[in-house]
Amino acid sequence: MGLGRLGQTLTAREIFELVKKDLERVEREISLESVASVDAVTTISRYLQDGGGKRLRPILVLLASQLVGGVSDGTIRMAAVVEMIHAATLVHDDVIDIAKTRRGRPSSNAIWGNHTCVLAGDWLYMQAFQVALRERNFHVLDVLIALTQMMVEGELLQLERIGKIEISEADYMELVDRKTASLFSACARLGAVMGTIPGAASEALETRLGEFAWNLGIAFQLVDDMLDFTSHEKVLGKPVGSDLREGKVTLPLIYALEEATPEERLLVGTVLTDGNYDRAPFAEILRLIQQRHGFDRVRERAQSFTERARAIISEFPDSPNQRAMSALTELVTERDH
Repeated sequence: MGLGRLGQTLTAREIFELVKKDLERVEREISLESVASVDAVTTISRYLQDGGGKRLRPILVLLASQLVGGVSDGTIRMAAVVEMIHAATLVHDDVIDIAKTRRGRPSSNAIWGNHTCVLAGDWLYMQAFQVALRERNFHVLDVLIALTQMMVEGELLQLERIGKIEISEADYMELVDRKTASLFSACARLGAVMGTIPGAASEALETRLGEFAWNLGIAFQLVDDMLDFTSHEKVLGKPVGSDLREGKVTLPLIYALEEATPEERLLVGTVLTDGNYDRAPFAEILRLIQQRHGFDRVRERAQSFTERARAIISEFPDSPNQRAMSALTELVTERDH
């Protein structure tokens, strides 16, 4: 990617520099708001925060707010809120998936146990809403409540489909919409609402930024599910092939299964039944997806969503923040973890 000159895309470093100081404020806000009267909750919250992560969701809040007018104190709080909600979903996901690692470290449930982590995740959700409530803004609460309901419904739908091989592309896209894209969309909308110019973010502007981030979120998850098969454990931060091992049939496999032979479908079904690759080696599953063009089709699908996102953000006047948001679409599709 080119340097951040007029008309060119920004690099990852340049995007980070645009939000660096504000992101430091967000990290301090998260640390401050993650202190509970029960030590276990505080310890788990800080463990999650120290685990790193891309901070893509808070960055979306900050960039959208800057694009509208500037970063306010409310912007910082909303960026902290979405990251706390994201952390809560990760804690609950790891419990549901019986995960042992997260971002290259032992998962929180592997250390503190499922019961404690479920309650810690609940506390993080409630604390995020308490922080949001300080804005005294009903629209913000509407966005967050709708988001939380969508994400919980998505998790319930996924649980219903665990271990099932007959998952359609429409089923898959419904889950991605609820579990990932809806959060991305909410981040951009909240950033627009919190911009420093009062009333600058019209309903149409907020909606358009939400649509940009929704498309970005879809592309992000498509690439994520492809990397689950193609990346390496040290890079990914968790064992490769985890989704299928946990009973989740994602889009690369859905596409491959459309053209698979009965023997190949049996191979996939064996992993779903066993919950491991002992009888159906991971290399054979990988070969199946490659030979049936599963990865190629997912790349094309992800690219179509990033192109939609770029088209939407190109409607906004040229600026470093506008170019940063456009560049995010490239970073999402080109990443290796």
